[in-house]
Amino acid sequence: MRKEGIGMKGSIRVSAKTLDDAITEALIQLGVTSDRLEYNVIEKGSAGFLGIGMKQAVIEAWKKEEKTEEPDISDFREAVKEEISSILDEPVKKEEPKKEKKEPVKKAKDRPAKMPKEKKAEEKKEEPAKPAKEEQVLAEVEEQTIKAVEQFLKDTLKAMDMEVEITSSIDGDGALYVDMKGERMGILIGKRGQTLDALQYLANRVANKHQAGYVRVKLDTENYRARREETLKHLAKNIAHKVKRNRRPVVLEPMNPYERRIIHSALQSDPYVTTHSEGEDPYRKVVVTLKR
Repeated sequence: MRKEGIGMKGSIRVSAKTLDDAITEALIQLGVTSDRLEYNVIEKGSAGFLGIGMKQAVIEAWKKEEKTEEPDISDFREAVKEEISSILDEPVKKEEPKKEKKEPVKKAKDRPAKMPKEKKAEEKKEEPAKPAKEEQVLAEVEEQTIKAVEQFLKDTLKAMDMEVEITSSIDGDGALYVDMKGERMGILIGKRGQTLDALQYLANRVANKHQAGYVRVKLDTENYRARREETLKHLAKNIAHKVKRNRRPVVLEPMNPYERRIIHSALQSDPYVTTHSEGEDPYRKVVVTLKR
């Protein structure tokens, strides 16, 4: 395998038995998903007759240049700031947890040796508590909540000079699913869905300020969520294959919690590999390793 330029930095030349295998190998070597790969077919390859005269498929591949429209994202941020101040109307920041940290400090004067153990115990209790929140029962979404979320999205997108058709429904999980259609939707998706995720976070904040109980909002456009999930599942299988073949761990690109869960879920039933996450958000990555 060798790397060489074709007028674009970071391109590699990959050969394999079939064209699909060559594309898969390029995805693994470049560490990207299929939606971020571009390639030129140099040789399609042929099976030959009984293996005689067989030719391998050869492609030149490189990472797709992500031309995110920076000015539009800046407009998005400015629009969001305005909408947050008018719609979210944030309450006073919770400073009570900070006061709790001062109490153990007083105890430390009397028993300095036992304090580290108490802190560790507290940290261990907090970590398992996070998944429990994700499993909590969702409240039934009220009509006023749906209207508030839709209005927030309309006002924000209007400030970005975008005409978008919004359709809301309740999905099988009981969450409020909002689909958006219009032109230039790539701006809303952003780099690896970061802009869409940011807007979804704010929409969740709006929803949970308008009714009791916990409500979850899912934003989607151009079927991005489903397409991204399929891409990640395919990548997970390819990475697992590479780990088994090379017997070395593979570190994936940084992903958000939702995408990391897709990778973990896709490989949890694989008897030969295991997955875990390393680092801190937004640079937290999934690592796939061989089971021992």
